[in-house]
Amino acid sequence: MLPFDDGLGAGRTGYRSMNILFEFHHPTRWYSKLIAALLALTFFTLLAAGIIAGYMVYRMVAPVNQESAIDLTNFPGHPEDITYALPAGGERTGWFFPGLTSAPVVVLCPGYQIGRGEALPLAAAIQDHGYNVLIFDIEGPGGKQSSTLGFRERGELRAAMAAVSRREDVDRSRFGLWGSDLGGYVALAVAEGDPRVKALAVESVYDHPQDMAAVLIDRQGVASLPLLGSFARKGFYWLHYSERQTSPVSADLGRLAGVAKLFLATAEEPSLADSTQQIYRKAPEPKDMVVLSHGQYGGLVDEEKRDYENRMVSFFLASLPLEAPAAAPTPATAPSSK
Repeated sequence: MLPFDDGLGAGRTGYRSMNILFEFHHPTRWYSKLIAALLALTFFTLLAAGIIAGYMVYRMVAPVNQESAIDLTNFPGHPEDITYALPAGGERTGWFFPGLTSAPVVVLCPGYQIGRGEALPLAAAIQDHGYNVLIFDIEGPGGKQSSTLGFRERGELRAAMAAVSRREDVDRSRFGLWGSDLGGYVALAVAEGDPRVKALAVESVYDHPQDMAAVLIDRQGVASLPLLGSFARKGFYWLHYSERQTSPVSADLGRLAGVAKLFLATAEEPSLADSTQQIYRKAPEPKDMVVLSHGQYGGLVDEEKRDYENRMVSFFLASLPLEAPAAAPTPATAPSSK
């Protein structure tokens, strides 16, 4: 026998659903009040975490970076302004320190939030030995103010190298690159696709812009709080979603076989020191690794800074000679026995 249906089942179900919804809107029982309070607390916690994480990402990608207000009119080495177009629009001006005619070019790529003025002593030390030197702000004035931690900046280094390559007084076929953290990542990424790069020195380098984002989030001191670190990392990822297919630089290290490489790390930046050592281990020969006792170049003083500059000069002198190596003679064709 079929169960009796009085026709009121659907009505009772709808009535109960309406009661539940009404209870959530106007809680009267203790458990419904508790659930409503927990839901409200969860919502506002997530909202607050999202807002704070968004501000963290904003501070990270829009760093304060003032124009290098340095008058080079009477600066030793007679530096010149060199202007080039940015891939994303606008122009930027770098400083070119002329060396010996037809000598190679060493390009200095300052790090995150570091202006080109910080690397002037290094530029002067390298120029003193005959190299042409180009130094520029890898982020900040002269284009968009925001930083992408390496996604866009790779194109800016290529543009700077293209500009100096149009000069008649340099060796356009041989470049040396130096960079620190952001500058190191960009230098390494560009070197993997440019056979003109014959020598590469990178300090506190990282494998992917997302890695640097994690470092900067940790530096802000609130990443350990629930959700904030995760939200901020995801926020940076979605902000640069169009670049999601970008490979880590370690994936293409094989292209640098035969390129002289010097990796530098400091214990004061444990995360970057670890990433630098990992990339060094994966890199092909020739390569060398140096662990600095204190800070990065911009934070060194007096004797430590001079030692650093001497190390860089020695590296480029050994791996990027001022005169291009003579081409190997073509072997003579053996006479035919016929």
